[in-house]
Amino acid sequence: MNDRPQITVVFAITADGKISDAHGSPGRFGSPADRAHLEKQVAQADAVLMGAGTLRSEGLAMPVLSPELIQERIDQGKPPQPTQIICSASGAIDPGYGFFRQAVPRWLLTTEAGSRQWLDRWSASGDSEDPFPHSKATNGFDRILLGPLGDRDFQWPEILAQLAQEGIQQLAVLGGGNLVGSLLSMRAIDHLWLTVCPLLVGGAAAPTPMDGVGLPLHGAQWLNLVSAEAQGQEVFLHYQRRDTEP
Repeated sequence: MNDRPQITVVFAITADGKISDAHGSPGRFGSPADRAHLEKQVAQADAVLMGAGTLRSEGLAMPVLSPELIQERIDQGKPPQPTQIICSASGAIDPGYGFFRQAVPRWLLTTEAGSRQWLDRWSASGDSEDPFPHSKATNGFDRILLGPLGDRDFQWPEILAQLAQEGIQQLAVLGGGNLVGSLLSMRAIDHLWLTVCPLLVGGAAAPTPMDGVGLPLHGAQWLNLVSAEAQGQEVFLHYQRRDTEP
């Protein structure tokens, strides 16, 4: 077994490289073709990882809706839906999000303190059971994973190794920028899908696909362009990690 899952990052970005505006508005500027593309990437994953900020912005997970894609997963011996993993060190998540009414497996990646805060929030919300009778969730999540913390961030090598031990071989990451920036810092991004959309946002405070500290230019992660396809007014780019500089 690999020591970590294969990681695919998927983003729709503006033509100036932003994933939202400076106010953190939901990034819903992609076309129906982009949404279908995103769903296809999600359908290929064992699990989907996103930060709590992305959940706060959207309120929902990205499930597989297409009957054809669901059947493909079943034919491959997979459950109908990939596991949706929310990363939140604080556990400060609103139990009222529509996410908790979606018929998807849900895991929370947090800390001991974050776990306590989440359990307190769930208990105070008055919900005693998951709305889907076949779910294992009793506190909004099927499982709560405790991840080790470093000085400022999760210790991702240990966490990714844990996910691999849980049988997660393909991990799709849908944001946000700080989470993906952490994966970039440990060079753990294997595939990057970008949909470039025809709008401009601008602003130094508007988030990008990979925020955080970043890498120095002399130590940048180089990529190979696998494909580039224009559909309507959007361009779909697929990059793969390159292990050597050009």
